[in-house]
Amino acid sequence: MNTQNSIIEEMFAKGTHYGYSKSRRHPSTTPYIFATKNGVDIINTEKTNALFEKAMEKVTALAAAGKSILFVGTKAEARQQVIETALALNMPYVSERWVGGALTNFPEIKKRIIKLLDLRDQKEKGGLDKYTKKERLLIDREMDDMTKNFQGLTGITRTPDAVFVVDPKKEHIAVTEAHKMNLPVIALMNTDCNMKKADFPIVANDASISSISFFLNQIKNAYNKGIVGGEKK
Repeated sequence: MNTQNSIIEEMFAKGTHYGYSKSRRHPSTTPYIFATKNGVDIINTEKTNALFEKAMEKVTALAAAGKSILFVGTKAEARQQVIETALALNMPYVSERWVGGALTNFPEIKKRIIKLLDLRDQKEKGGLDKYTKKERLLIDREMDDMTKNFQGLTGITRTPDAVFVVDPKKEHIAVTEAHKMNLPVIALMNTDCNMKKADFPIVANDASISSISFFLNQIKNAYNKGIVGGEKK
C-alpha cells in the first residue's frame, strides 16, 4: 500500500493529473476525471494507477516471453523520451513520422530500410564516389529522408509483437495498423482520446515531458523486470 501511495504521489509530482479542457473531453474518459478546475479536467491518479498497473503487467509478460514492443511518439514532447526508452531496451521506435504501411505492409518497408543500409555502406566505403556531385547531393537528401523515417526501425527483421503509443489520437494511423495486425496497443492518452482505441489505455497527461518520462521510465523498468523473471524460469 505504501508503494502504491508513493507511486501516486510521484504521478502527482510529475503533473500526470493534468487533462485538457472539459470541452475537449472524450466521453470514454469521464469516469477517470476527479474534478474540473478553471475549465480544465483533473485526472484521478488513483484510477490512472489501476490502469497503469495492468499495462505494466502486460509489458512484463511480453518481456518474459521474449516479445518486442514498437515505441511510437512523434509529438515534440514525446520524441526524445521514446528514443531513449527504445534504445535502452534495444527496441524499435518511430519518433519523426509514421510511414503508412510500417506494420500492414512491413515487407515493402523492410526493402526501403535495406536500401538505406546499403547506401550507408556504400558511402562509408567510397562506393558513391562514382556519381557526380549533383547525384551525390540527391542521394544524400534521400538518405536524410529515409533516416528520419526509418532510423528506429533499422534493426528489426519482422513485425513487433506489441505497440506502445504516446497520444493515440495523434498516432491514429499507427493504432489502426496495429489493430489490423492484431497487435496489442498500450497507450498513454489524455482526456481527449477514445479509450477504446487501446487494449491497455493509460489515462494521464500525454502533453508534458515530465509526465511522459515518468510513464516511459516505469515501462522500461517493467520490461527489464520481465526479462529477469523470464530468465529465472
